[in-house]
Amino acid sequence: MTEHLPALVFLTPLVTAIFMPVVGHRHPTVCRPLALIAVCCMTVLSVASLWSVSVHGEIRYSFSGWPPPGGIEWLADSLAATMIATVSALAVLCLLFADGLGERSLGGRAVPYYTIVLLLIAGISGAIYAGDLFNVFVFLEVVSLSAYALVAVPGGRALVSAFRYLVMGALGTAFYLLGVGYFYAATGTLNIADLSQRLPGLLDSKAVMGGLMFMFIGLAIKMALMPLHGWLPDAYSDAPASTVPLLAGLVTKVALLVWVRILYWVMGPGANGETLSIFTLVSAFGILASVAGACMAIGQRDLKRMFAYGGISHVGLVLIGVGQANQTGLTGAMYYLLNDAVMQCTLFVLVGFLALRYGVSSLDDLGRAHVRNPWAIVTFVAVGLGMVGLPPTGGFFGKLRILLGALEADNNIAAGAVVLSTVITLGYFAQVFERLVRAGSETDAGDRAETPWSLRATMAVLVAAIVGLGIWNDQVVRLLMDATAAVGM
Repeated sequence: MTEHLPALVFLTPLVTAIFMPVVGHRHPTVCRPLALIAVCCMTVLSVASLWSVSVHGEIRYSFSGWPPPGGIEWLADSLAATMIATVSALAVLCLLFADGLGERSLGGRAVPYYTIVLLLIAGISGAIYAGDLFNVFVFLEVVSLSAYALVAVPGGRALVSAFRYLVMGALGTAFYLLGVGYFYAATGTLNIADLSQRLPGLLDSKAVMGGLMFMFIGLAIKMALMPLHGWLPDAYSDAPASTVPLLAGLVTKVALLVWVRILYWVMGPGANGETLSIFTLVSAFGILASVAGACMAIGQRDLKRMFAYGGISHVGLVLIGVGQANQTGLTGAMYYLLNDAVMQCTLFVLVGFLALRYGVSSLDDLGRAHVRNPWAIVTFVAVGLGMVGLPPTGGFFGKLRILLGALEADNNIAAGAVVLSTVITLGYFAQVFERLVRAGSETDAGDRAETPWSLRATMAVLVAAIVGLGIWNDQVVRLLMDATAAVGM
C-alpha cells in the first residue's frame, strides 16, 4: 500500500478538482468545505508518505508497469516527502484563511477559484515527485497556468498583472523546454536517474551546458530570481488576498526545488564544464538577489510589495546555499526553503488580515490604524524573528547552515551577503513593527471578538510552525541530509 502513496497524494486534489465544477454548479457553497476536505486528506496521505520514507527509505513509483527510463517514474525521497507534507499543510491553512475572508474578494467566482486552487496543488505535488525532466515541464505548466488564473480573479488591474505574469512565464517555459531538448539530444533520455549516469562524461559538451543554462534561465523566471523578477511584485500586489499566500508560499518554491533537483540529482555536485563553473554562477546570482532584493524591500511603502521583494531576497539566500556545492550549504538551503515557504505564507496571511480588519495596505496606513489585535502582533513578531533569522525560529538555523556552508567553501563574499541581507531585512521589519505597535500594547476586546476563528487558527498554526521548525530543526535536517547523501555528498 505504501508504494502507492505518491499517486494517492497527487490524485486526491486532482480528482476533487475534476468533480468540483459538477458539484459546484448546483451547490456552490459546497466548494470551500469540499476543497478543504480534499487537502486535509492529502495532508494525511503526505504525512503517511513521509513516515514511510523515513522508516523504509525512498519510494520509486512506476506508472502502468512500464519501468524507467522508458516509463514514467516518480521519486518520493525524504526531500520530496518533506516538501509535499509542507505543501499540503500550507494548502490547508491557506484555505482556512480564504474561509475567514469569506466570498468578498471572490465575488461569484468561488467554483472556478477552488477548482484552480486544487489544480495548482496537484501540479505542485506532481512537479516535486516527477522523476523525468519532461514531466517536470508538464506539471510546472499546470502550476503556472493555475497561478495566472488565480492572479486574474479580481479583474481590472489584476488582469494586466496576470498577463504580464503569463508572458514572462511563457518565456520561462520556452527556455526550460529548449534546455530539455538539448539534454535529450545529447543523452537520449530524460529520466533523472538515467541522466545522472550518462552525464558525467558529457560535462564539457556544449549541448549539455547550453541546455543547463537554458533550463536555469527558464526556472529563474518562474522562481522570480533577480533580475528576472519583474512579474512578481505586481502579481502579488494585485492578486486577491486569499490567493497571495498560496503564490508566495508555494509557487516560486517549486521552481527553485526543481532547479536543485537538476543541479544535484542530474548534474551532480561536481558538475563544472571546461569553461563554466555552474555553482559559482548560481552563488553569484544568489548574492545579487539576496542583497538587492532586501534593498528594494526597505524602500517600499506598500506592504505587499515590500514582502514580495523580501521573498526575492530569500530566494537569493537559498541559491547561495545551493551554490556552495557542499552538504552543509545544500542542506541549509533546503531547510531554509522549507522555512521560507511557511514564513512567506504567514506574511501574506497577516497582510490579508490587516487589509480585511483595518483596511491597511501600506506603512502609512499601518501608522494610522492603531492595530492592537494580539493575533496580528504575535504573528508578526514570530514571522519577523524568522525572516531576520533569530532563535528559536527555523529561519535562524537555516541561515546559520547557509552561512556555515559558505565559510566551509571559503566563499567570504557569499557569507558577507548572508549577513548583509539579514541586517537589511531587520531594517524593513523594524519599520513595520514600529508602526504596528505605535498606538500602545493595550488589547482591544473588539479585535479579539471580531477575528474569525479560521483566521485565528491559521495564524496560530503558522506561528507554531515557525517556532516548531526551529525547535525540532535537527530532526528535519536529518531527513534532508538523508536525501542529499543520495547524490554523493
